[in-house]
Amino acid sequence: QVRLVESGGGLVQAGASLRLSCAASGRTFSSYALAWFRQAPGKEREFVAFIAQIDSRTYYADSVKGRFTGSRDNAKNTVYLQMSSLKPEDTAVYYCAAGEAVVPRTASSYAYWGQGTQVTVSS
Repeated sequence: QVRLVESGGGLVQAGASLRLSCAASGRTFSSYALAWFRQAPGKEREFVAFIAQIDSRTYYADSVKGRFTGSRDNAKNTVYLQMSSLKPEDTAVYYCAAGEAVVPRTASSYAYWGQGTQVTVSS
């Protein structure tokens, strides 16, 4: 069982940076693949970033590649999403997710989810 709690969201202007954090409970954090998804009003939840459990390799959505960086600190049971050059279209609720055997870009393959943190980017 893993409990995930996101933090770090807020209201920023276009071009700014934010770092989201997701703290996890549980002693087997390092065995879970981790991901960030987001959901904008009226839209489906979409994949943002994936961080593997063994070698911390990362995958990103094309829309955030080069601007967002996902990372994990297994010693702190925390996963991060560093976001830079934010755009108004990045406005959404951001969720972290964890799972053991996942299809990285597929939300339904993750067993555990946080409650989400709002990111709003003004133009």
